[in-house]
Amino acid sequence: MNSRKRLLRWASGIMLVLGMGHLSLLALVAWEDITGWVGRGMWAAVPLVLADGGAVQTVESLQNEVTFWAGPGGFAVPLILLGCLTWHLAGRGVAVPAGIGWGIATWCVIGGVLLVPSPFFAGIISGALIILAARKKDRSGAAQDREMDPA
Repeated sequence: MNSRKRLLRWASGIMLVLGMGHLSLLALVAWEDITGWVGRGMWAAVPLVLADGGAVQTVESLQNEVTFWAGPGGFAVPLILLGCLTWHLAGRGVAVPAGIGWGIATWCVIGGVLLVPSPFFAGIISGALIILAARKKDRSGAAQDREMDPA
């Protein structure tokens, strides 16, 4: 396995662990809220309450919203999907653009600073590995170009 593929596989593994870990932890912490969604119907998991409707939000309704935004409505599902995509692209030898790595790293720095202590900081490693893999491709591509054109 080449080093670029290995870097991308590690990056995707970190993203998958963070996303699945987040959803698993949420399932343990908020199991009652999640099972309540099934009882009320999935379409009623987070009902729309308009601010001018005069409805007063209860602690339970706020907890329900927090559970939704921390789980299926939050970052975990897209992070898992991005991890799967990165794994797939690495297997095909396709480079992930460095901009994706910079975006993940920046997002994780901001998230980690705003939510300390947090596993957000582990995501910085994933972003950095994507950046390194993209640069490794650029360097090896440049070296191949020099070999083909000795002038």
